[in-house]
Amino acid sequence: MKRTDSVKYPRPRLRVRCERGIDPGVRQSCLNFAVWLRSKMEFPIRVVVYLKKDYQIKNRYSKELVSATFFAPYDKTIELYIRIATGDYEELVSQRGEIDALWAILGSIAHEIVHYQQWIEDKEFDETEAENKSEELLDAFADSL
Repeated sequence: MKRTDSVKYPRPRLRVRCERGIDPGVRQSCLNFAVWLRSKMEFPIRVVVYLKKDYQIKNRYSKELVSATFFAPYDKTIELYIRIATGDYEELVSQRGEIDALWAILGSIAHEIVHYQQWIEDKEFDETEAENKSEELLDAFADSL
């Protein structure tokens, strides 16, 4: 389905919602990344990023446990969402350090944002493109800090 001017879309913009219990540093880093993303990209159809305190979340389609998911409805008048598991943050900090732990979570957001772009453009989901473009997004974000 291609977008046309005659279709009414839901509200635009990227939003972030945090569950209680999310590490404050994770929360603030994700909010900062979202502010930066909004300044660099267009979000013509609202997408909400839900930060979950779970270690992993269940993929709605495959039922497997994953660290991030993107809900992409067939109907482009339905608002979509991204869910990001942050429950392994402390474990990641002990394994990789704080910066790399935060980077892993931001990388999950960036990856799902690329899938959002693919969805907006009516493209097939391409994991290689999502990996490459998410790294480019993170590099650009790091350069802006």
